[in-house]
Amino acid sequence: MAVPKRKTSKSRRDMRRAHLALNVPTVIEDKVTGEYRRPHHVDLKTGMYRGRQVITPKDSAES
Repeated sequence: MAVPKRKTSKSRRDMRRAHLALNVPTVIEDKVTGEYRRPHHVDLKTGMYRGRQVITPKDSAES
């Protein structure tokens, strides 16, 4: 069975775990609708992306 030769320092242990922190997804406020959306993603309610109509939005009555 493998046994560590030296005690792992707190600094080395914490550096190993540095990438395990949770991060909050980035959101921006849409300039037109004022709703929040992910940057560089299509607004699913309006179907707009960078001022152009990219997809046809679903009607709220269909849902």
